Amino acid sequence: YSCRSLCFNALEAELKKTGRVSVPECAALVFQVYIIEVIDGEHRWTVKHRYSDFHDLHEKLTAEKKVDRRLLPPKKILGKNSKSLVERRQKELELYLQTLLQQFPEATPTPLACFLNFHLYEINGITAALAEELFHKGEQLLQAGEVFSLCPLQLYSVSQQLRLAKPTCCNGDAKTDLGHILDFTCRLRYLKICGTRGPVGTSNIQESCLPFDLSIFKSLLQIEISECSSQQIQGLSSLRPSLATMSIHRSTETMMSILVPEASEFSQWEPEGVESSCPVTAVIPVWRNLTTLDMSHNCISTIDNSVKLIRKVEFLDLSYNQLSSVENLQHLYNLVHVDLSYNSLRVLEAAHTRLGNIKTLSLAGNQLDRLTGLTKLYSLVNLDLSHNQLAQLEEIRNIGSLPCLEKLNLSSNPMCIIPDYRTKVLAQFGDRAAEVCLDSKVTTEKELDTVEVLKAIQKAKEVKDRMSSSDKKVKSVRLKPADFVYLYILSLWCLFSLTNPESYCRGFIILT
Repeated sequence: YSCRSLCFNALEAELKKTGRVSVPECAALVFQVYIIEVIDGEHRWTVKHRYSDFHDLHEKLTAEKKVDRRLLPPKKILGKNSKSLVERRQKELELYLQTLLQQFPEATPTPLACFLNFHLYEINGITAALAEELFHKGEQLLQAGEVFSLCPLQLYSVSQQLRLAKPTCCNGDAKTDLGHILDFTCRLRYLKICGTRGPVGTSNIQESCLPFDLSIFKSLLQIEISECSSQQIQGLSSLRPSLATMSIHRSTETMMSILVPEASEFSQWEPEGVESSCPVTAVIPVWRNLTTLDMSHNCISTIDNSVKLIRKVEFLDLSYNQLSSVENLQHLYNLVHVDLSYNSLRVLEAAHTRLGNIKTLSLAGNQLDRLTGLTKLYSLVNLDLSHNQLAQLEEIRNIGSLPCLEKLNLSSNPMCIIPDYRTKVLAQFGDRAAEVCLDSKVTTEKELDTVEVLKAIQKAKEVKDRMSSSDKKVKSVRLKPADFVYLYILSLWCLFSLTNPESYCRGFIILT
């Protein structure tokens, strides 16, 4: 371990009670806890230790013949809790630690580094601890193909270590060599990076403010990043050749900062393989193998033209953002699943021109009150419209003719309080009513019977309208013989097939 700018504030001592226990001749146990403040450059943290911890540290150091046994102030039995003794010992222990640090200016012994929590907060200690972990478990983790988790502080420490003109192993222990980390990251396929809100542990370190470089990962297929700042993420573009799945949460305000981080350097750019009539200053490589992009739970307000670089994406999740419109998705020809739930969408006009041939579309949790823009999504199989502002059953006609729709969720909309809501919605699908699963509930036989009656009522209304169309500048309209036969048979069917015909009396009135 290397202590480049480590120093200590004065140690503080405080009395703490562990609580009362039933021990002969002892009513309470009291001991001193020394609070050590460690400062390393701009970072600082605190460590709490009892005198016994100092004693254990000293035993380890003397066993390794690194320090003089007489350096640690001796243990006191009588008057150990007196204020004067505590204050004197505080100064003695501070001097003890300062002496140790001066004695080992280049490579801090492992026991001392652990005592001061270097493995949690200090760059060299963090990388050494990670290197030793991967020395023991690296191959096993790679063979298992499991997701490996790192925090921004660890990646920051590795990035900083690589910039230092120092040996990759400062303390002489081969297990802590930085090479173990680089070998592992070069072959790792599945990575998760999760930051923290607020300071890390007892330190003042804010992980969201720490830059880190992802270019050390050469074989990643999947990455998940959360609670990081996109402005601090470096080397994302190096993942374009291999990455297949990318998830970014609570980390960005724009898609551009993730998909085209280098865009800020150029006034005009185009993705590779696209001919442009306008002069460009840069040609940006595309994400060659990216098929799944999850950027939910961010603060994205627009779908910018950076999506031109993710042509192979099939699954796109932009839920829980701040979108008010849907743009630029016409560039994604392979889209199958799109999640735009819990945004700020009020209307979708001509959605088929941007959403192409998608099969699953989630629009839950928006402010939609009309469905006119969904009429031509002919390949749609699953549609989630729950938690919107849909109040009129007539809006269902806009999706009632979609030939492939099988699952429809309209729950938690104003229209759900309408009497016989389910059957009236299913009736909009005509002969396909039995194929549609509404609100995650399979359509029952009774509902299908009701749907048939509603269809019959609708047919009767149409016939009645034909009979009374004198106000439409038509001289006369006469029923065809087939219409009379249809009405007669329909009336008989309604009378004898329904188990509860009273509920359909309104239909019979119309028929007559």
